[in-house]
Amino acid sequence: MKTVSLLLLVALAALAEAGKGSRHAKRELLVRSKRRWVLSTLAIEEEDPGPYPKRISKMFNDKINAHKENHMYRISGNGVTEPPLGVFSIDEESGVVFAHKPIDRETHKDFHIKFDILDKYTGKPIDNELAFDIDIKDINDNPPIFLHPKIQANVKENLPEGYLPVQLQAIDIDKEQTVNSTFNISLISQYPQDPKIQVYRIDDRMSQLTFKGCFDHNKARKYEIIVKANDHGTPSLSSTAVVTLDILDANTHPPKFKEEKYHLELHEATIKHDVLRIAVEDADTPQTPGWRAKYSFIKGNEEGYYKLETDSETNEGILSIIKEKDYEKTTFTTLVIGVENEEPLYVCTGSPPPPHSVQVMIKVIDINDQPEFEKENVDIYQKEEEEPGKVLFTPKVRDVDSDVANIRYVLLEDKANWVTINNKTGKITSTKRMDRESPFVDENNIYGIIIGAIDDGEPPATGTCTVRVHLGDINDNKPRLVNNSNVMCGNKVNKVMVLAKDLDANPFSGPFTFSLGGDSKTLKEEWKIDPAYGEEAGLISLKTLPYGNYSVPLIIHDQQSIAGHVTVQVMVCNCGEKNFCRNQKANASSLAAAGIGLIFAALLLFLLLLLLFVCHCGKQKVHMDYNDGNQSLIQYNQEGGGSACMAPTNVLKPTTNQKDQYQNQSKGPGKIPPHSNGIDSSFIPEVSQSVNEYPIGLGVPPMYSTKPPSGIWQGSSSGYYKSYSLWSQHHLGDHITGKLKVIGGNHDLNSVYQPHGYAFEGQETKCLSLDELSFHNLENDLQFLNDLGPTFKTLGGICQQSIKEKNIQL
Repeated sequence: MKTVSLLLLVALAALAEAGKGSRHAKRELLVRSKRRWVLSTLAIEEEDPGPYPKRISKMFNDKINAHKENHMYRISGNGVTEPPLGVFSIDEESGVVFAHKPIDRETHKDFHIKFDILDKYTGKPIDNELAFDIDIKDINDNPPIFLHPKIQANVKENLPEGYLPVQLQAIDIDKEQTVNSTFNISLISQYPQDPKIQVYRIDDRMSQLTFKGCFDHNKARKYEIIVKANDHGTPSLSSTAVVTLDILDANTHPPKFKEEKYHLELHEATIKHDVLRIAVEDADTPQTPGWRAKYSFIKGNEEGYYKLETDSETNEGILSIIKEKDYEKTTFTTLVIGVENEEPLYVCTGSPPPPHSVQVMIKVIDINDQPEFEKENVDIYQKEEEEPGKVLFTPKVRDVDSDVANIRYVLLEDKANWVTINNKTGKITSTKRMDRESPFVDENNIYGIIIGAIDDGEPPATGTCTVRVHLGDINDNKPRLVNNSNVMCGNKVNKVMVLAKDLDANPFSGPFTFSLGGDSKTLKEEWKIDPAYGEEAGLISLKTLPYGNYSVPLIIHDQQSIAGHVTVQVMVCNCGEKNFCRNQKANASSLAAAGIGLIFAALLLFLLLLLLFVCHCGKQKVHMDYNDGNQSLIQYNQEGGGSACMAPTNVLKPTTNQKDQYQNQSKGPGKIPPHSNGIDSSFIPEVSQSVNEYPIGLGVPPMYSTKPPSGIWQGSSSGYYKSYSLWSQHHLGDHITGKLKVIGGNHDLNSVYQPHGYAFEGQETKCLSLDELSFHNLENDLQFLNDLGPTFKTLGGICQQSIKEKNIQL
C-alpha cells in the first residue's frame, strides 16, 4: 500500500513539471510583432459629386525606412485591374489613394482591393500583401418601384365585401434594412367613390386592396384607383401605380313576368308543342347566366300534362302539352308558374325575395272521344292449319260520347288475308288456314291483326286494338335437303355430308334419321349412310366410282317419323388442292378460250367477207345524176369539136386496145361480133347505163367532158380502162325516134340522112371522135389516180389478193 502511494506522488510530480514546460513554450511563441502596414480610413459615399480625382486615403509601410527611396506602391483588384476599371489609383512613391469617378452602390456594393510594396529595382515584394474590402456608403437615391405599375382586374358585382383580387408589390433597391429601403403603400384616389376602397399591408413589400359595401354594375362599370409607395429616406422618394377595375354584371336583378295572368283554351286530347309563350323582363346583361330564365310549375301540373322550356334567344317560357287532357275529368285548370335565373340572385343587404310568378287559366273544350277497347292488346292461342270459320275474338268497346250500338268495325291490318270482321259486332273469324311457317308470322310465331272501332260522332273517331294470334306448330312439313347437289373428290375421299332441314319446330323436326331410298342391289353395293342420325348424314361410296354424276335417293324421317323422299346429286370428280374438280376447271377454261376464239374468228370472217364483197362489187356501178358536174374532169384538149359527119350516128363510139379486147372477151355475153363495129347491141344498154355510174369502193369517181359529154372509167385493181363519147340526152332521143321511123319504112322523114353527092375533094377523112387523139394525154393526166394514199393502196391490195386467190378472170 505504501508503495502504491509513493508511485502516485512521483507521477503527480512528473505531470507538474511537464505542465510548466508547456506553458513556457507557449510564452516563447506569443511574441508580439509590430504592425508594418498603416493606412488612413477608406470611406466612400456613392454618387459623390467630386471633384475627381479625389484623395480618399494614404498607405504606409514601416519597411520603407530600410529601403529608403528604393520602394514603390502597387494597387490591384476591383476598380483597378478588375471591373469596373478606372475607379481607383495609387501614387507609387507617396502611397496616396485616389478615386476617379462616382460609384453607384446598387451596381457595386463593395470593392475588394489589394496593396503591395515592391523594390523599385528588382520588383520583388518588400513586405506581405495587404487586402481588404471597401464598403460603399448608401444614400437614398432610388424610390420604391411597383412591379406592376398598371393593373387591370375583373370584379363580379356580387363579390362580397372584403378583399379585392388585386395585390400590390413594390421594391426599393437601396441598402436593405435601412430607412432608404423601407416604404409604405397608400391609396391616393379612386373614382367613383362608392364603395370605399382601401389598402391592406401584408408585409414589407406586398399590400392588397379591400372594399366595404357593394358594387352595382348599372351604376358604375369601371373604377380607376391610384396608389403610391414612398420610402422613409431623406429626402423621401415615391412612385405610383394605376389600378383599373372592370365590374362584371351578375344576377342582382330578379326576372319579372310582363303579364300577371294568361288565358288559354284547348281541345281535349290535344298534344301540342308551344301552345303559349310567357315573357319576362330582366335588367341584367342579356345572354348571361344572371339573365337567362328558368321556369317551373309551382302549382297545377301535378299529373304531368304540361311541360315548360326556355327560348334561349328571347328568354320566353314555352308551355307545351305532352299528355292528352280528358274533358270528362277536367274542364278548367289553373297553372301557377314561377321564374328565376340560372345564376342565384345576389342581394347586397338582406335576404333575396321569392321568385316572381304568374297564373295561366286553361279551359278544356270537349271533342268527340274515340271508342276505347276493353283491351288494347289481346293474345289468342291456336294451332296452325286449323279449319277456317273459327271465331278468334269478339271485342268489347265503350264510348263516352257515342252510342256503342252505332260503332262499326274495320280491319286495319291483316297482311295474309286470313280473317274477316263483322262490321257490327267486331267479331273476327278465320277465312283460311293459318300457316305458322308463313313469312307474315314473326319469329315468335305470332300473327298480328289490327282492328278499328269507328263511332258516329263529329268528326268520327277511331279506336284501335291489336290481336296477336299465337300459332302452335304441327308436323305439316317433311324433312328435305338444304342442298341437293354435292361434289365428291374421288381422288381424295369417298364421303360427302348432306344437311337436312325441317320448317317445323321441335319436336316435329330434327334430329333426323337418314336411309337409302330404295331396295336396289346396285344402290346398296355402291352407297351407304354413316352416320345416319342427326342434322346431317354421311353418304359413303363403297367402291371406287368412275368420275361422273350419280343420283342417290334418300329417305329422311323427323322425330315423329314423317318421311321426306329426296334425291341427292353427287358429282364424283378428280379434285385439285382446293377441292375443285379439275375437269370442271379445264372445261370451263377451254370453253372460255374457245368462246373468245370463236368471237375473234367471227369478227375476222365478217371483215373478210365485207372486203370480198367490196372487191366483188367493184365492177358494179352506182347511179348518179347525169347533170351532176361535181368531181368531174373536163377535156380541154379538143380542138374544134370534130368535123360535121353524115355517117350513121352511134350512141357509143368506143376506142379499144388490147386491154379492151381482153376485157370484152372475158365478159361472155358481151363478146363483139365482127359486123358490129366493136359494139354488140346487147352490150349497148349496159355500157350506156354506165355513163352515170362508177365502181363501188374503188375510190375513183366518174369524170366527164362537156363537148360532147364523155365519161372515163378506170379500175385501179383490174388494170384496164375505157373511153367513150356520148351525146346529150336530147340528141339521143331524136336519134332513137328517127331510127324507129326508118324501121317503119318512112324514109322521107329522115331525108337529111339520105345519100347525097358532093364534089370530090380528095381522100375521105374518117370522122371519129377526137377522144382517140386525146387518149394518151388523158392517160398522162390521170396518173394521180394511181396514188391516192396508203388507205386506198391497202384496200386495193386486199382486193387484188382476193381476186387472185379466187382466180377471177376480168
